[in-house]
Amino acid sequence: MENSERALLLLLSRCCPPDVVLFPRCVEEVSSLAKICSRHRLPIIPFGTGTGLEGGVSAVKGGVCFSLRNMDQVLDLHQDDFDVTVEPGVTRKALNAYLRNTGLWFPVDPGADASLCGMAATSASGTNAVRYGTMRENVLNLEVVLADGSVVHTAGKGRRPRKTAAGYNLTNLFVGSEGTLGIITKTTLRLYGIPEATVSAVCSFPSVQAAVDSTVQILQSGVPIARIEFLDDVMIDACNRFSSLSYAVTPSLFLEFHGSEGSLQEQVNTAEDITESNGGSGFQWARDAETRERLWKARHDAWYASLALRPGCKAYATDVCVPLSRLPQILVETKEDLIENRLTGPIVGHVGDGNFHCLMVVDPSDPEELHRVDLFVERLARRALAMDGTCTGEHGVGLGKRALLCEEMGPVAVQVMQRLKDAFDPRNLMNPGKILLPRES
Repeated sequence: MENSERALLLLLSRCCPPDVVLFPRCVEEVSSLAKICSRHRLPIIPFGTGTGLEGGVSAVKGGVCFSLRNMDQVLDLHQDDFDVTVEPGVTRKALNAYLRNTGLWFPVDPGADASLCGMAATSASGTNAVRYGTMRENVLNLEVVLADGSVVHTAGKGRRPRKTAAGYNLTNLFVGSEGTLGIITKTTLRLYGIPEATVSAVCSFPSVQAAVDSTVQILQSGVPIARIEFLDDVMIDACNRFSSLSYAVTPSLFLEFHGSEGSLQEQVNTAEDITESNGGSGFQWARDAETRERLWKARHDAWYASLALRPGCKAYATDVCVPLSRLPQILVETKEDLIENRLTGPIVGHVGDGNFHCLMVVDPSDPEELHRVDLFVERLARRALAMDGTCTGEHGVGLGKRALLCEEMGPVAVQVMQRLKDAFDPRNLMNPGKILLPRES
């Protein structure tokens, strides 16, 4: 079995447990336990909520899992400065519940109720990224315990400026490091004002090209759209069956607008004119929360609707990201690839970013199908790379895309990453086996 197939099987079976699980309650305990692990050369696997999609918490070399769920405090909220500091056990839903009466919210939404420090570790994003950015743009500072137990504050202890030009950008070095450089024990985040009003919409299109053209033109017109999601015909059909909906079985966009009551009408009118000019039809608009929720039900239930296509199977989500102008081509080629290779893979995408996901529904007991899925995932990633894109826009590298990272970044960049890893973690104890391929012996 090839390494990538083995990684896919690991992702589907959720195996490779650690030897020991620890539940530290504060950064001092994390530091002390890390020193013990360092002294005895024990691998360390940080664990938040386990919602990652690329095997980031699999203990491929055994070792000690640091479960951070007991560190669940919102530590410092500065309403006038629009920032907050949280521990790693705080999830995005818990933070927004805490903020409910402040007029503020944290908009980065990867779908799952993930821990915020885990979201920083994987550079998570989601449906709101087209307006509010990813975790990389929304983390101001991090507290990190390194492999030797030392504690570093990436922007200086207690500091939370909106911008800085001081020294190396250590914060963004750790954002997306997937636990391979240290354990994130605090993160300071940007907050935003809750929009006065929200409007959602769904629109069907005759083709993928028409849907993407509408997206580009909406963005070019200056409409500050908050979410613009793409579902292909297979995904729409699955959602109709799963949730008893009646959307047209064609490529569709789900849109959301945030702003004042006055500005929203102008945004909606502009978007409607653009989509109609590209053949869009079947508009459904919603203003109140209950109707918006019904409108978005197809997108929210996409994962479960995909699984329902093949009861008893498992799902593996893979993602890529390309420049917007290349999105129609890669979507058409990907759909042709799925049909030709007899694979079930509905497509959903954060089309405003050029990022999309194939939700592969696969029988893990069928080695021949696993092999076909594995080859498809590699072709998809290389297709994205050939179009000046990336092998992963959101999910991260983890286990499954280590070889693809080498192709994307090139040998010199990967060598630089390896030197950084060696500098922070010379014994290779922090989440070993992730992001970087093992050195050849």
